[in-house]
Amino acid sequence: MRALGGMAAAAACAAAWIALPLPAEVATPEPVARLVMEDRAGLPLRATRAADGSRGGWTPLAEVDPRLVQAFVAAEDHRYFAHRGVDVRSVGRALRDNVAGGRRAGASTLTMQTARLLVPTARTLSGKLRQTLWALRLEANLPKRAILEQYLNRVPLGRASVGVSAAAELYFGASARELSLGEAALLAGIARSPSRDNPFTSPSRARARRDVVLARMRQLGLATAEEVARARTEPVLPPAGRAAFLAPHFTARLLQEADAGHLPSNGTLRTSLDLELQALIESEVRHTVRTLGDRGARHAAAVVLDNATGEVLAWVGSPDFHEPEVGQVDMVTSPRQPGSALKPFLYGLAFDRGHTAATVLPDVPRSFASTLGPYRPQNYDRRFHGPVRAREALASSYNLPAVELADRVGVEAFLETLHRAGFASLKQGASHYGLGLALGTGDVTLLELAAAYRALANGGEWMPARFTPTEPGQGPARRERVMSREAAALVLDVLADADARAPGFGTTTPFDFPFPAAAKTGTSRHFTDNWAVGVTKGFTVAVWVGNFTGRPMEGVSGITGAGPLLYRSMLAAASRIPPGVLPAPEDAGLQPVRVCRLSGLRAASGCESLVEWFIPGTEPAKADDWERGGRLALPAEYAEWAAGQGGRWAAAAGAGEDRFRIVTPRPGDRYTVPLGVEARYATLPLRASGRAGPVRWFVDGREVPDARWPLVPGPHTIRAQAPTGEADEVRITVSGE
Repeated sequence: MRALGGMAAAAACAAAWIALPLPAEVATPEPVARLVMEDRAGLPLRATRAADGSRGGWTPLAEVDPRLVQAFVAAEDHRYFAHRGVDVRSVGRALRDNVAGGRRAGASTLTMQTARLLVPTARTLSGKLRQTLWALRLEANLPKRAILEQYLNRVPLGRASVGVSAAAELYFGASARELSLGEAALLAGIARSPSRDNPFTSPSRARARRDVVLARMRQLGLATAEEVARARTEPVLPPAGRAAFLAPHFTARLLQEADAGHLPSNGTLRTSLDLELQALIESEVRHTVRTLGDRGARHAAAVVLDNATGEVLAWVGSPDFHEPEVGQVDMVTSPRQPGSALKPFLYGLAFDRGHTAATVLPDVPRSFASTLGPYRPQNYDRRFHGPVRAREALASSYNLPAVELADRVGVEAFLETLHRAGFASLKQGASHYGLGLALGTGDVTLLELAAAYRALANGGEWMPARFTPTEPGQGPARRERVMSREAAALVLDVLADADARAPGFGTTTPFDFPFPAAAKTGTSRHFTDNWAVGVTKGFTVAVWVGNFTGRPMEGVSGITGAGPLLYRSMLAAASRIPPGVLPAPEDAGLQPVRVCRLSGLRAASGCESLVEWFIPGTEPAKADDWERGGRLALPAEYAEWAAGQGGRWAAAAGAGEDRFRIVTPRPGDRYTVPLGVEARYATLPLRASGRAGPVRWFVDGREVPDARWPLVPGPHTIRAQAPTGEADEVRITVSGE
């Protein structure tokens, strides 16, 4: 009796609690907020997540498509309008199935599900009891249609979408006010397992669940057999041209920025994107994979930046965002090896350290010491080109000169330059990358690459990319000096030099733009990744071609793969943004000097000459001494290479000087201590040729412990002494603080 009395008292308390008015936050809950993103002209891109990370939106029940209401009632609770919050029949059937059939069966009504959405409860026995009580209280205080409206606008439907409005927009690019029968059934089918059964995750599971709901609607007399048959033929994802949302990878990145608190998470967000340009670039990306598919290139990506503001104007992370397997991989932000695309920043560093575009670099067989043993880099064409001026070496993207240059300036200093250029993906130390960093062995992103090249057009100063339009008077969040204004102008001049590019790529390339532009390509090892970047005064375009899986392509290089995509994307960008004119060398303060084409020294009688641009103070003081009376007298380091070339090169091999002498630095060289670089990284390699054995080095009369000397401002005398007693001496000048 006491137990019965206790149960009666508990029931009375529960009944009294159920009869109480609903709390204000439950009776009139705030509608699910959402973030609406627009392009720079106010055109809608995507309506997405609320502050809690969910996609939202609110549609009154009276405006929801009736077929959608019928589909959810059929799928989740076909007796919804007949019970008062708890369906006793369903509870009894669920108990019977769970005990007798050995399978789990649910009995949650739409009211109970709404209660859990409004007042979250644990999925335990006590939580189920609490959910039931809240369902009864909702029914005691609200009309059925009000409860159903709350449910339809709060039910999770996959991919962080909350409510039928957000889900209809996400999956179909449509409104919950007007859906087909198949679309309505698909949304209702997702509700039971939204993370598993949504069409982006598993089109087959989404289709199967949709068909179950359609069959249930037919059984309940809510749809005819003919209507169900037609609905089953509908695609579970939107057909081409009816995108669920626009610029999907770009807007996905904006959601990340909103999550991190860097952008608003609610309301309307005007972005920097140019929707018309975005459509053009998307078309070019799809065209590229169609034309290169037979050569193993399945994917491509592109990004366009406004150089003046850093605003992102177009962002295409993959050819098809809705591709089930890898479509949502975003290659604009996925780190991969960029190949030769990093070389301009190495040369810019070298130009600021006293090297020039006329500096001759050895493109000969050589082994470099590394932590993994001897490092023997090869050129793309598997040939060696002997003495090569830096201009030609960079424009033609020769590998040996780049590795030589990295060895001279130091990998540590090069890595620090790349960090200042915004390559945050390079997280390892210099010893990890080694000299191979000059050939792009570190992973970077396409967005980082575009922003770094943009710095070249902005006088060597890096600023972060922007996702929203720049407000009047608003400056960048931060600035980094990557290289001097003069070095940046010189690098751009080299990258725009078709004649200097011809030895490596021929006279016909995709970079014959109808406006002034600089361009560079990159190809990672085994043809896995193709990169190309184009820079004008007005904008920067960076593109990538390859496979998300890392599968190599079949002989597709930066010129043949990413190059054509860059060309077409540059033309598309120029149709929306004036290209302008790149900074002329003379405008950046560079000085023209006539030099010999072979040696890079000041032109003397008898040599083939050309005009080269120099940062003031780095002009060669010495006149040419490589061409004497019609004969070549190559330095000793080229003798072995020249002997195998035949013709005048072979003759030059015998004329080369074999005496002991200093190779680096050369007499009269001028160097600059780079700004913002630690002293231990600002070093000069010391090299000699002509005799074997250890060489002793002296700077201003003091012996240095190894063959790398930290730069110190002022005039200096460098002396090398061979084991045989032979010696050589050069004088150089170092400027800077």
